[in-house]
Amino acid sequence: MSKRNGKTAKTSSAYNPMAVEERLYRQWTEAGFFHADAHSSREPYSIVIPPPNVTSILHLGHALNNTIQDILIRKARMSDYEAEWLPGADHAGIATQVIVEKQLLKEGTTRREIGREKFLERTRDWAYRNKDLILQQLKRIGCSCDWERTRFTLDPGLSRAVTEVFTHLYKKGWLYRGHRIVNWCPSCRTSLSDDEVEHQSFDGKLWYIKYKLKGSDDFLTVATTRPETMLGDTALAVSPKDSRYKKYVGKTVILPILEREIPIVADSYVDPEFGTGVVKVTPAHDPNDFEIGRRHDLEEINILNTDGTLNENAGKYKGLDRFEARKQLVEDLGKKGLLEKVEKYDLSAGTCYRCHNIVEPYLSDQWFVKMSELAQPAIEAVKTGKLRFHPDYWVKTYLHWLENIRDWCISRQLWWGHRIPVWYAEDGTMFVSAERPTAEQCPGYDPETLVQDEDVLDTWFSSWLWPFSTFGWPEQTDDLKKFYPTKVLVTASEIIFLWVARMVMAGYEFMGECPFTDVYIHGTVRDANGVKMSKSLGNGIDPLEIIDKYGADALRISLTLATPDGQDPWISRNTFEVGRNFINKLYQVSRFVMLRLDNRKPVLDDIVADDQLVLFDRWILSRLTRTVEAVERAFAEYRLSTASKLLYNFVWDDYCSWYIELIK
Repeated sequence: MSKRNGKTAKTSSAYNPMAVEERLYRQWTEAGFFHADAHSSREPYSIVIPPPNVTSILHLGHALNNTIQDILIRKARMSDYEAEWLPGADHAGIATQVIVEKQLLKEGTTRREIGREKFLERTRDWAYRNKDLILQQLKRIGCSCDWERTRFTLDPGLSRAVTEVFTHLYKKGWLYRGHRIVNWCPSCRTSLSDDEVEHQSFDGKLWYIKYKLKGSDDFLTVATTRPETMLGDTALAVSPKDSRYKKYVGKTVILPILEREIPIVADSYVDPEFGTGVVKVTPAHDPNDFEIGRRHDLEEINILNTDGTLNENAGKYKGLDRFEARKQLVEDLGKKGLLEKVEKYDLSAGTCYRCHNIVEPYLSDQWFVKMSELAQPAIEAVKTGKLRFHPDYWVKTYLHWLENIRDWCISRQLWWGHRIPVWYAEDGTMFVSAERPTAEQCPGYDPETLVQDEDVLDTWFSSWLWPFSTFGWPEQTDDLKKFYPTKVLVTASEIIFLWVARMVMAGYEFMGECPFTDVYIHGTVRDANGVKMSKSLGNGIDPLEIIDKYGADALRISLTLATPDGQDPWISRNTFEVGRNFINKLYQVSRFVMLRLDNRKPVLDDIVADDQLVLFDRWILSRLTRTVEAVERAFAEYRLSTASKLLYNFVWDDYCSWYIELIK
């Protein structure tokens, strides 16, 4: 191995990734190296990509996530598995519609002015263009996906799967339409599931408002963080155990400003320690008040329009924005001597995960999925070891959500997405069908008079089917039989609730088994100061910029080296110099070896026996063996950063710094 070869060959002294990466990637794809054969006798190893939203542009989070998946799938290929990495994209209901609506506003029109069909046509064109751009960006990272199996959540096959699931759950009694409190985003003008609401801390206030007892000069004081909602009050409530207020139960107070009479009720929900121990009850604008209202048969008065302005039930505040109404109402209460005091208060308020505006509890008719029974197999999967998390401490997060699960609001007041497959007759009778029901499907009704539900399904209602709908379900295709269940899901912690747990539930309900055996949770990419990278903060780094400068391999190895197992990486532009230097080192040492071989291909049968090797040859082979064993252990435990560092240290230190220097 250490015999010198005096001949030399001309090769470039500087590594140019632009001249190598694109050419090799094109050769690999044209040769079909990334395509898996569903009829192969080899054992399958499959991954489905977390589909990026069509509204996204490639960021470092995508780069890290897909680099990890690519490492796993390439290793599986090299280990002689039938390796399938299925790519695709998500239609991103709310986010996509918001973008297109903003475009229309700039043109002086709205979606309602151009109509549903034209709006959908325009949105579809925009989404498909962006989808293709995103997939091209993934190719630039070097993702070895099976591009022949690319899927989109609005593909006909996936849309059929959505309808099949909706129908199945409806017939089973696990899907229902209910008049309930939901999270409402006035900016996006749609409902949100609990898991789409992000809670943020604000410097709020606690307003103490005086309610006059009917027929008396006495008052009861109520503390509230949302004074404008008092316009929808239909009762005051006290704890039945609170001796201070027992004598008032059953009496009546006069609602300030609107002068409406409302009762005082006793309810065990009330905390005597909060505020004055008396709470206002607004059943249409608070989920807890809604339950109190149902227990005491209280009226439900909605004071909000869908855009966050106040409606006719708000009296003189009609038409005002909710926060402007709050300001004017507080001023009016002060003028009338009905505002006792105002205190500073640390407030945790729900915000929309898309536009980040404060959401409102809002009473409306929506579609819900009953989740408690669906959750049980998903809970058991983790407890019995059929599903493993890496790092394993994420199990607590997963189980906490599933063991406290609420029904899932799946309807969205949008046009872009899977339209709810329900048709209504004039008398309210419902028929579930993807297309307009036939006369046989709606006996006694004229199909032409039926009206389809205007709303669409939550984006996640298609995404939770992704591991099997992408392989052809509900048809029992060869792809589905070969590649489901998949091996591992690689994702970030923030969608354990939104996506991971729901996929597990769907897998058990519709396929009878868990959709994957392992979930690899990687860290969130942060800047050099530890702040999460975001477009709004302007602290992000464009991975395509790094690829243009250093190449895709440099980007990938930098990210894996910089991401500690189970922790968030702190990234700066200097981070990628590590990868650049490492790739250049590989190139230079390869060039050195090829020059010594005079570009001849080594014949494995001619390898020198161990007892004929000199000391440092035996040493480097022993180091290689130990490195391979350690890397295999790291892969088995999903410690990819550890595996990367082992390889890096072997190449840089053992091989280049020591062995190559010894044999020169």
